[in-house]
Amino acid sequence: MAKKKTSIYRDGDRTSEWIKIKDHQTAEAIIAGYTEPRGSRKYFGSLILAVYENGKLRYAGHVGTGFRENTLKEIHTLLQPLVTGKMPFSKKPATNMPPTWVKPVTVCTVKYAEITDEGLFRHPVFIGLREDVTAEELRKYSSGAASGIIAPNRNVPSEEKGVRKKPAKKINGVRSGPKFTNTDKLYWKKEKITKGELIDYYLSVSDYLLPYLKHRAQSLHRFPNGIDEPGFYHKDAGDNAPAWVDTVAIYSESTGKEVEYIVCNNKETLAYLINLGCIELNPWNNRTEAPDNPDYLIIDLDPSEKNNFKQVIEAAKVTKEVLDSLEIPTYCKTSGSTGIHIFVPMGAQYTYEQVRDLALILMQLVQKLLPKTTTLERSLKKRGPKIYLDYLQNRQGQTVASVYSVRPKPGAPVSMPLAWEELVSDLSIHDFTIHNALSRLQERGDLFLPVLQKGINMRKVLDNLTKIQ
Repeated sequence: MAKKKTSIYRDGDRTSEWIKIKDHQTAEAIIAGYTEPRGSRKYFGSLILAVYENGKLRYAGHVGTGFRENTLKEIHTLLQPLVTGKMPFSKKPATNMPPTWVKPVTVCTVKYAEITDEGLFRHPVFIGLREDVTAEELRKYSSGAASGIIAPNRNVPSEEKGVRKKPAKKINGVRSGPKFTNTDKLYWKKEKITKGELIDYYLSVSDYLLPYLKHRAQSLHRFPNGIDEPGFYHKDAGDNAPAWVDTVAIYSESTGKEVEYIVCNNKETLAYLINLGCIELNPWNNRTEAPDNPDYLIIDLDPSEKNNFKQVIEAAKVTKEVLDSLEIPTYCKTSGSTGIHIFVPMGAQYTYEQVRDLALILMQLVQKLLPKTTTLERSLKKRGPKIYLDYLQNRQGQTVASVYSVRPKPGAPVSMPLAWEELVSDLSIHDFTIHNALSRLQERGDLFLPVLQKGINMRKVLDNLTKIQ
């Protein structure tokens, strides 16, 4: 209780001179399972918590508050590959709903009032996941923590405050910032490519990549268990992002709330994102200082399963011919998956609506020239065996994989810029991978850089359109 020194207590009278202050502490705990949701709640009711005590795992309570709806979904998705029929405790704890057990490898942070006599968290609140701390580290250090719970804010000797972390592993010269975890985990099991190799790739090309990420919100697509397990989308940085990571608050009309997006402005933040399991990077089309004005126009040539890559190349070449006739500079890159991305520099001079409308006009011209193999129909069921000329990528919040981004596909392909003369019939998506992207960059340089430079004159383009129609 805090009070003004000169004030006196008045029974039943609420006053700003007497303020109740709750003393909360935080600690790391291991997720051992979750309970079924009740009522309108989705995904799970609460997380079952565990801590190590003298090297042995024990029950530490459960936490059911502190979650947003998107967090519930993300955590539930993350835990699905870890579901097991084996309970991690020697004695089954009492839960208010039927439990689902998971392998005890995921670490989270909780806020709590105190530790009960039974060693449980009292009034715990979920704060976030700890990607930089492993359950094995907690096991090793458990013998030095009172009650088996490591609480940074407790009055314990300084060497026991918080989780004692290993020195940051040096990968490509990065020492500060994130602590790399589970670097030996296989993200591509067939190819035997590890998480550490993915981090190493991104840091090796960071000088080329960062200009396309700086000052842009990032829509995170995380694959913490590699490409063979389901990934999940993560937009809201919330309280989980470190203090040194830049963020931007953007209002979401769908939720009626502001979403805190991560902005990747430096090598340390890039490393942090990859350590989270972001195999691919998806920046917004606009910079944060110009929220309504994209820097480029994007055409995503998106084939159906029945189209071959030669047809995609043909569509790209016809698109180039149409844009050349209008004196529009164009730059292409492989998507890293099955398609090709074509970019036009806009220089943040026009609104999303203006850019999208121009993209539609251009794709209508292309579709007329290739009616048998292309379509403007977005619905997968209705478009049939045709390449979708996706002009709707030019909307605020829509993203495509960044240039030089790895894709969560077999072979670890990379989205690579091409000179137009390289767009030949025997081109393959797998020509550019995590293994050869850096050497190509060192040899050819950044072919995509003009996309970030001077934009087109839309008035001139519209004048040219009237001449050819």
